[in-house]
Amino acid sequence: MEQQLISRAEEFVRQIFAKDASGHDAWHTFRVRSLALRLAKMEGANPLTVELAALLHDVDDRKLSPKTHENLGNAVGFLRSQGVEEARIGQICAIIRALSFSSGQVPDSLEGQIVQDADRLDAMGAIGIARTFAYGGAHGRAIHLPEEAARPGMSREEYAARSSTGINHFYEKLLLLRDLMNTASARRLAEARHQYMLDYLTEFQAEWEGQR
Repeated sequence: MEQQLISRAEEFVRQIFAKDASGHDAWHTFRVRSLALRLAKMEGANPLTVELAALLHDVDDRKLSPKTHENLGNAVGFLRSQGVEEARIGQICAIIRALSFSSGQVPDSLEGQIVQDADRLDAMGAIGIARTFAYGGAHGRAIHLPEEAARPGMSREEYAARSSTGINHFYEKLLLLRDLMNTASARRLAEARHQYMLDYLTEFQAEWEGQR
């Protein structure tokens, strides 16, 4: 039964994100699921709750589905249609609501902390770099404007309203993620991804200025 539920959730995610080219596609979801299950094994969390929350974490994202964001209509509707018990639906919804960087929240449960870590890890490293510029291109954002300074440390409201360049996004969010990991396992994985982004930015700046 559990495997049928997971297979249906995968198909639901593929349908939701079939036309997405912003870096929040189904492959992002499946990578987060893989990372979350890896962390769950290392940290001793409930794998089914982790997997379902990871698979459904973006289906009601404010940027992608503003009409269902407040009530998590897509996630709740899917889970109820599959006969998932209300207690687990409540756990999954609590995880999803606390997940985003802009929320400033840390999930209460270990399962939620793991899914948040996995989502943040997928915003780092080589994949994170690719996703940053995919999202920027999909939303008409510049790669880099030297005259526009990065603004790390913004409030949640300022961050949500900000339309930043690709390069500034590293300083305003991505380079902050290493120190926001909840679990020891995620902190270990984040180190290499963090360093890869620093190396990339050094190379980018050198090429931008014609030094290489």
